[in-house]
Amino acid sequence: MTDTPRPAVNGSTDTTFTLGTELEKAPGRHGRTGVIHTPHGDIQTPAFIPVGTKATVKTLTPEQIRNTGAQAILSNAYHLYLQPGHDIVDEAGGLSAFTNWRGPTYTDSGGFQVMSLGSGFKKVLAMGTEGLSEADIKARDKERLAKVDEDGVDFKSFIDGSSHRFTPEFSMQIQHGLGADIMFAFDELTTLVDTRKYQEGSVERTHRWAERCLREHDRLTTERSHRPKQSLWGVVQGAQYEDLRRQATRGLIELSDAAEADGRRGFGGFGIGGALEKENLGTIVGWVCDELPVDKPRHLLGISEPDDLFTAVEAGADTFDCVAPTRLGRRGGVYTLDGRMNLTAARFKRDFRGVDEEFGGYVSENYSRAYIRHLLKANEFLAGTLCTMHNVEFMIRLVDNMRAAIEAGDFEAYRDEFLGRYYHGQK
Repeated sequence: MTDTPRPAVNGSTDTTFTLGTELEKAPGRHGRTGVIHTPHGDIQTPAFIPVGTKATVKTLTPEQIRNTGAQAILSNAYHLYLQPGHDIVDEAGGLSAFTNWRGPTYTDSGGFQVMSLGSGFKKVLAMGTEGLSEADIKARDKERLAKVDEDGVDFKSFIDGSSHRFTPEFSMQIQHGLGADIMFAFDELTTLVDTRKYQEGSVERTHRWAERCLREHDRLTTERSHRPKQSLWGVVQGAQYEDLRRQATRGLIELSDAAEADGRRGFGGFGIGGALEKENLGTIVGWVCDELPVDKPRHLLGISEPDDLFTAVEAGADTFDCVAPTRLGRRGGVYTLDGRMNLTAARFKRDFRGVDEEFGGYVSENYSRAYIRHLLKANEFLAGTLCTMHNVEFMIRLVDNMRAAIEAGDFEAYRDEFLGRYYHGQK
């Protein structure tokens, strides 16, 4: 076991990372600030990246997203392949132009959605069988819409049931068409239910798929020289096994080094994905960051709870994405400095204060809790817009404050103060 990050490797990648201030080193502790430089602009890290699954952050315009302080947006290759089609986005000039966002963009590989169809049940990723009857388990297995083999994944569209196939090469072709600054290698997402033996095979398969992604990425980059350069990031899997996580990380680094030694493009950064339990989040991110080069950025997929964000930043993650702030907002849930609350509650009927006047922001400064509750009860779309705008700004500013705290040398104090108040006041 090592607590020292791997030395930086100079190579041919198209997104670069400038290291800023680092937290004081300790086992599994690699928190830092930095800047990710992309063709569409810089991303100051750590940073929260809002999710625009279908090339839109639900209920918000790109202008409204910019006003929240967002630096980048993450969209989904699987959904955009199905509708409207990556060829249409490519013809429009890529996601940044197609959406009028005009800033940095990420795309995931489609692996999460394809695999969740295979491992999931009724659109929910099946991480366990607790609470399911034997009949439920059999129904879940019968309703799976994806099948994994060595070459790729066969799946059925959630839209119309049509059959499709994703391979590492095809995922690269889709993501190049979408034109994101940062994209991820096609990986196999497993669940906590999968056996150790299956996890071992999956890590090896994801490694082989990553190598194929690198080769196809290099080919497409040469072929599409008229487009802005895109950066491919490898994805570390391995569930909750330390040896598998470290093995997967080292394997991706070796692939990247070999590609660069061969004159091809290596990984510009790394994603940390897969099944894990909340209490193990920091430990697992720490294992991975123990192994990663210090000059490559790290993205943690699907994390947004405040305590998880603090844990992940301290362990070494640079950026994060999650649909939680927008999904919660559309249902009337909002973040405040004193915890989460739901504005549909009767107690807000005559509450004319802003959502969180101490936090401030556009929504709190212009709309009352009573008005937003009225909109929610009346099923007005504006309710979702206002709650979502508030939540996205809250999460972005929270991580921005973490960055400032690291630079000021008082990260721990800010963490303890924020979390002590937030979870004590949870509504």
